[in-house]
Amino acid sequence: MLFRNRTFRIVFVSDLLQQLAIWVRNMALLYFVLERTHGDKFAVSLLSIVEYAPIFVFSIIGGLFADRWNPKRTMIAGDLLSAASILGIMVLIAADAWQSLYAAVFLSAVLSQFSQPSSAKVFKAHIPEEQVPAAIGLSQSMSSLFLILGPVAGTAIYQWAGLNASLLVLPILFLISAAVLSFLPKEASSVEQSHSTLREDMGEGIRFVRSESGLKKLLAAFALIGLGAGLVQPLEIFIVTERLGLSPDNVQWFAAADGLGLLIGALVAASFTALLNFRYLFPAAVVFLGVTYVVEALSVWPVLTGGFRFANGILLAILNTAVGTYVIAKIPSEMVGRVSGIVTPLSMGALLIGTTLSGPLSHNAGILPAYFAAAALCVLSALPALRVRFARQPSDAKEEKRAVSHG
Repeated sequence: MLFRNRTFRIVFVSDLLQQLAIWVRNMALLYFVLERTHGDKFAVSLLSIVEYAPIFVFSIIGGLFADRWNPKRTMIAGDLLSAASILGIMVLIAADAWQSLYAAVFLSAVLSQFSQPSSAKVFKAHIPEEQVPAAIGLSQSMSSLFLILGPVAGTAIYQWAGLNASLLVLPILFLISAAVLSFLPKEASSVEQSHSTLREDMGEGIRFVRSESGLKKLLAAFALIGLGAGLVQPLEIFIVTERLGLSPDNVQWFAAADGLGLLIGALVAASFTALLNFRYLFPAAVVFLGVTYVVEALSVWPVLTGGFRFANGILLAILNTAVGTYVIAKIPSEMVGRVSGIVTPLSMGALLIGTTLSGPLSHNAGILPAYFAAAALCVLSALPALRVRFARQPSDAKEEKRAVSHG
């Protein structure tokens, strides 16, 4: 059983503490900025930018260093520095230099881009391959659960304890997480000293991705899916207000349906790992994802729209689990960080491009064509998805051994 694996238990508890800390931080600072700026939209949006931009900008750098550094020490150092960054935010607020907290939040978000690839390397080294899908699924489940409960918990703590107490608990959570990670096996720290430059490592990672036909097809499929998701993401509120005739505050219930779907989908993927090896799961899922966009665009019934949003969350969770399993199980250990660092900005870039195009497309053509375009992109992504082989074949192990012997 997966929870008998000591390494997984340690990483799972650490992730749990980090997720709680991140959501308490995000909600506390959101309410603080809202109050201090009297609801200035630019100030609030800037906070979101500094929280999420590092995912796009620094994920590849974090992946490069994850392949060079000791993963255990990197994860512990990330928690210690995150604790220090929160203390820095508290000092800035106390000194009435609160505008500088944007830099501190940015730094805190950057640090997480170094810890996440290291966590993947630890999974690769210490979790049996047949248990990797369940490990990824349970990790996805926890993240999905915090998408639903995180804002609620962060808001409750802020309203009950106030800003200073909310922030004060964060270094404690990060320090406990670092202490938990200190119990990781020593074998996880066994990394050969690299004598190559970061530029050479990045070039090697890109060449590896280009040489792996399955990985290239997977990236092409996810780029199309991300582009489609970006087209519809800014338009969800208009579906609620214009198509369904509801007030804007009802958006939260459809987001909750999406989050609940993510949670259940991740649990399904963790419980029925054999599904992830089914060749036609990925293409069938992305085609049905396109169908959900069409239904959302045409539906005038809230229950139907919510039901398909729920199904959308389930499918995305299963797809994310399948891709995460593919990266950890099929990518050589020395490449896990770099590949993860390349995949993330490509997916985020496609999402950002879609979001950028969403406004002009919906303004000139309308909401329905934007949703239909997203559906078409999902259906198109099934073509490269059909060529991706998720099931591990005996030849894969032979190829890995051959690569190691010639490495």
